[in-house]
Amino acid sequence: MARFLHTSDWHLGRSLHGTSLLEHQQVFLEWLVAEAVNREVDAVLVAGDVYDRAVPPSDAVRLLDRALAGFALAGVPVVVSSGNHDSAVRLGFGASLASAARVYLRTQLRDLLEPVVVDGGGVGVYAIPYLLPDAVMAELGCERSHTGVLTAAVDRIRTDAAARGLAHTVVLAHAFVTGGSASDSERDISVGGIGDVAASVFAGIDYVALGHLHGAQQVAPGVRYSGSPLPFSFSERHHHKSVVLVEVDARGVRTELVPTPVPHPMHELRGNLAELLALSPGPPADSWLKVVLTDVHRPAAPMEQLRERWPNTVILDHRPPVELGSSAEDLARLRQAADPVEVCSLFVEWVDSTYPDGRQRDELASVVEAVRHTERSA
Repeated sequence: MARFLHTSDWHLGRSLHGTSLLEHQQVFLEWLVAEAVNREVDAVLVAGDVYDRAVPPSDAVRLLDRALAGFALAGVPVVVSSGNHDSAVRLGFGASLASAARVYLRTQLRDLLEPVVVDGGGVGVYAIPYLLPDAVMAELGCERSHTGVLTAAVDRIRTDAAARGLAHTVVLAHAFVTGGSASDSERDISVGGIGDVAASVFAGIDYVALGHLHGAQQVAPGVRYSGSPLPFSFSERHHHKSVVLVEVDARGVRTELVPTPVPHPMHELRGNLAELLALSPGPPADSWLKVVLTDVHRPAAPMEQLRERWPNTVILDHRPPVELGSSAEDLARLRQAADPVEVCSLFVEWVDSTYPDGRQRDELASVVEAVRHTERSA
């Protein structure tokens, strides 16, 4: 039997509305090393977006260096693939040297057919780095789409696994798989208006360790997102952050979600300031908090008053009640929204005071695409 911990979307260097998360990311990584040791895993699988941006800040680079050294010292192999936020060159620097410490950095197309083989040679772990279609479609001989490049990549993996006589295959991939529920904190990866791929692309793979979407979810049997270990937006306040414990053997694949150490609960409040301050019991005092004030006139020093009770209040928005059609602010926001889905989302928010969640935005996107298709066909 092979056992893994699947994680992704660390986004080292990211902040939560101006509040640094680096300290909490360090706590998570130290916890992850200890969890990998305690659970005696064969490898930790990191499915992309290790950094938050292509040129990460130096303290994020140091944090990753310490974490990978921690895995190496603990004797835990790590397989790391690049995501759309990562620079393949920067993340992959020193890959040949790192592999000597069983830290396997997979960031280039040429790494595709270099599996990490465990369980006595029975299970092969392949990592598909984030593949920009324009950059690799010629080499892969496929169409210009995420579906095209991933289909070609997985076909090569199946052929290689069969040639090696592997009993089971595990694949890391960073993609938007159809059926996944998005949040506000992911970066769009669409090409030509099409960003998602069907789970059927991975047919025949025992377990697909996905990255990109920040909510833990299974989109098809054996095809799962671990989600990010920390929340990066208030659209994630209902997420249960976790990593995935995966076991693969002749009986099949079994998974278990292992909760990660999230330092603060996340809450959103809406109402006038006096009512919110009088809430009993209200959110815990250490909550990360987003507050939408509905006072007709903006109160004096509202953030200061809120932070006396909730020191980790990070967002304050003032949206006084207005009569239909009289909000210049709402009209300005609509004029700035070039994306039809965003315009529709703002309308929904204006109607019921709640911004659509990821599932609702996916439904709006489907409707918009259907209208566009009808217009093109007319």
